Amino acid sequence: MVADLARLMLFPALMAFAASSDLLTMTISNRVSIILTTGFFALALGSGMSASDILFHVAASGAVLLVGFGLFTQGWIGGGDAKLAASTALWLGFAHLLPYLIYASLFGGALTLALIQFRMVPLPRWLARFEWLQRLHSKNGGVPYGIALAAAALTVYPETQWMAPIGA
Repeated sequence: MVADLARLMLFPALMAFAASSDLLTMTISNRVSIILTTGFFALALGSGMSASDILFHVAASGAVLLVGFGLFTQGWIGGGDAKLAASTALWLGFAHLLPYLIYASLFGGALTLALIQFRMVPLPRWLARFEWLQRLHSKNGGVPYGIALAAAALTVYPETQWMAPIGA
């Protein structure tokens, strides 16, 4: 019962938190990635996932982390984005990694285009009082890519073994 509740709620709740945090603060706390990683291992071991399957999930995460930090060193994504993508890949494994990356790219592109449009129009005074909106509206501001990563993860998650029918 607790394991079922955790697999149904933990991952989606942390993705929603990461997206909203990135939107409002342009940061994703390390705690999100730590809880995702710890939660994965707890559920994997508790559900009887084989050691080889766990290693494949870890390999998927490692590959994404390696590429993510390469992108981070070039200034193309934030460190929180790289860690979130890697901890998400841990949950998805190689079986769902390609759809996740495709959705993240598509959602990220759409988000970037929407932000470009948003930044081209003046921010109404009644919205300018919100610091997070000012930061989002700044032409020199970044893109809260955690939103795209979380949306992609939530799109793919229902297809994973974690969402198999309870009791199956």
